[in-house]
Amino acid sequence: MPAEWHRHESTWLAWPKDPETWPARVPLVQAIFLRMIEVLTAHEQVDLLVDDEETEAHVRAACPWPQARNLRMHRIPTVDAWIRDYGPNFLLGLDGRLAVNHWGFNAWGDKYPPLSVDARVPNVLVPLLGAERFTPGIILEGGAIDVNGGRVVMTTEQCLLNENRNPHLDRTAIEARLREFLGVEQVLWLGQGITGDDTDGHIDDVARFVSADTIICAKEDDPSDANYAPLADNLRRLELARDPAGRPYHVVTLPMPGAITKGSGLPEDRLPASYANFYIANGVVLLPVFGHATNDQRATETLQALFPDRQVVPIHCEPLVWGLGAIHCVTQQQPATGSAPVGSAYVARGL
Repeated sequence: MPAEWHRHESTWLAWPKDPETWPARVPLVQAIFLRMIEVLTAHEQVDLLVDDEETEAHVRAACPWPQARNLRMHRIPTVDAWIRDYGPNFLLGLDGRLAVNHWGFNAWGDKYPPLSVDARVPNVLVPLLGAERFTPGIILEGGAIDVNGGRVVMTTEQCLLNENRNPHLDRTAIEARLREFLGVEQVLWLGQGITGDDTDGHIDDVARFVSADTIICAKEDDPSDANYAPLADNLRRLELARDPAGRPYHVVTLPMPGAITKGSGLPEDRLPASYANFYIANGVVLLPVFGHATNDQRATETLQALFPDRQVVPIHCEPLVWGLGAIHCVTQQQPATGSAPVGSAYVARGL
């Protein structure tokens, strides 16, 4: 599996429209998607799933910028917009050919009614793309893993060892599947995710690879905040971790935006807002920001220093995170073909 900074052929999105996911906020969320499309199409193709001809016409009319020629729409119905989790997990083979992992999807541990329409999206896209498909046979969402393009994957115990995903598999068995289907040698296990995350601790709200040997890790500065202890534990684990060659990782901290709630201030209304939910694309990094002037700026400057060859573009995501996810959760990168990254699934499987 290529790292996210590997050159993209395209970014895949699914048009948001579910009022149950974003009560009274669907138009605001759609405006966020249009902003993402505007930024991304200046650098790469965007493939957008829409339900019907009417939606396609509406989106096309809302994209007046010249680079909108790089927006391609597909009439493939979906229920929700979290294509990171139910969409195909793209791979490259040794010869640079495109392939996908089609992981099982059970609506984040059966927390919601079965999203069978969304779970079928990889089945529809595989023949469209002419890609080879692998079926690992386990439940796993794309937001639960992050790779460095060099045979290392990072995840959390809270999610991948949760009994609501694969109760028949222990840590050793899950590591074996990750090695086989992602082409990795090492699995970096962090502990818990952040408060308010209904995915049971997806890694893309916690820590991310920004290069083969550098990891950025969310850090809460307020000891009274519910995220302080679990994020401190994750940071300690990363500082103690060693790569497959025995070398320490370079660990950089990323601030948290502070508590963002649905208005009541009650713990159960906490939203999973995290700057770690950024998305790396060709030439740009899309960064979710949440209206915290100081920490929004700190996060922007931190990422810009780590990506000097890309422009970091902050996008206000408070309406989006009401659906319990942000930019990384609604994007899925398709790597450019023609050059195989180290650690592809073909390497692991001997193909």
